[in-house]
Amino acid sequence: MAEKTLTLKEMCAMFDVTPRTLRYYEYLELISPAKTGRTRHYGATERARVKLIRQGRHFGFPLEELRQWLELYNQSNQNRSQLERWVEMSTDQIAQLDERRLELDEITVELKRLRQLALDSLNSTG
Repeated sequence: MAEKTLTLKEMCAMFDVTPRTLRYYEYLELISPAKTGRTRHYGATERARVKLIRQGRHFGFPLEELRQWLELYNQSNQNRSQLERWVEMSTDQIAQLDERRLELDEITVELKRLRQLALDSLNSTG
């Protein structure tokens, strides 16, 4: 039985992305859909890869890091090396997110302070 493939339009609908996004992923060699002329056919592998890319982007990973991680699928001992790379990447990303959270907390405190000064000024001149 032949594998079920999706068209570009169906992939866009499934992952809520634009055709330009999928073509860009292809350009970066993140995905490699089969082609018949100019028509692209997305199989299970491309669907799984796009799902991983979208999740990775949600967590803030750059596309280049995701490309490197996805390349491990093509190497021998892929499960172990892929998992080891994922642990390394996710550990780094968690540290970056924690750092950004601290920065945002500091910015929020400062913004609230300045807002309160403005409110106090409005109330005193009121």
